[in-house]
Amino acid sequence: MDFFVSYHTDTGLRKHTNQDTIAIKMLDTPKGRAVLAAVCDGMGGLSAGELASKEVIQAFCHWFDTSFASIAAEGSFEPDHIIGEWNRLVKEENGRLAGYGLQRGASLGTTLSAILIYQEHYLIVHVGDSRIYEMTLSGLCQITEDQSLVAREVAEGRLTPEEALRDPRRSILLQCVGASASVEPAFYQGTVVPETSFLICSDGLCHELGADELYEQAGPLACKDPAVMRQKSVYLTELVKKRKEQDNISLILLKAYE
Repeated sequence: MDFFVSYHTDTGLRKHTNQDTIAIKMLDTPKGRAVLAAVCDGMGGLSAGELASKEVIQAFCHWFDTSFASIAAEGSFEPDHIIGEWNRLVKEENGRLAGYGLQRGASLGTTLSAILIYQEHYLIVHVGDSRIYEMTLSGLCQITEDQSLVAREVAEGRLTPEEALRDPRRSILLQCVGASASVEPAFYQGTVVPETSFLICSDGLCHELGADELYEQAGPLACKDPAVMRQKSVYLTELVKKRKEQDNISLILLKAYE
């Protein structure tokens, strides 16, 4: 299995800095190509959010280049083992960022949504309200669940999905890496079939787009090659800006094929 990949990130209409950080890493292994794709949406005053998102992205890239590279070389791939490593890594980063903020009298944090695809298997680690979508020839599925106040209100029947889109509390997270006293990442796993596309994005992309629009522009039939995927990435970004989205906007498009 191989992959087409595209990405795009934009500061957006209101903010002066882009506090999102993204990463795409690939590795050729004895059992095929592996890919890691991650999006972190930072938060905090001035450059603090940018620092938080960059720190967590760098930690996962280092894990991929060292720990995962050893796992792949040894042929010792065990999803539960990787989940355990990711859980420790997220909690270490939460403590490191919290300590940095305490020393400087600042609060900083970041969301994290990352996917590893290897041997027709995907693993996801998720904190906050960035998202990962899976799109097959059958349709679109949002794999991750938003860890936000309004998402909890919708789940408990106190808000409708439509009300949640305009609720002033939309940006309040239940947890993030760095600004939470403790963090419990969510993990997801499944199998990957060829002609499946994945969209990994910060919440700035999601607010102004419906599921049908996402599937039309980012589904497997639309993702014909990296050049087309790049065009789609820019188009979706400019579309949400036209609809007055104020946040930073970042996305990674990833398509599996044989």
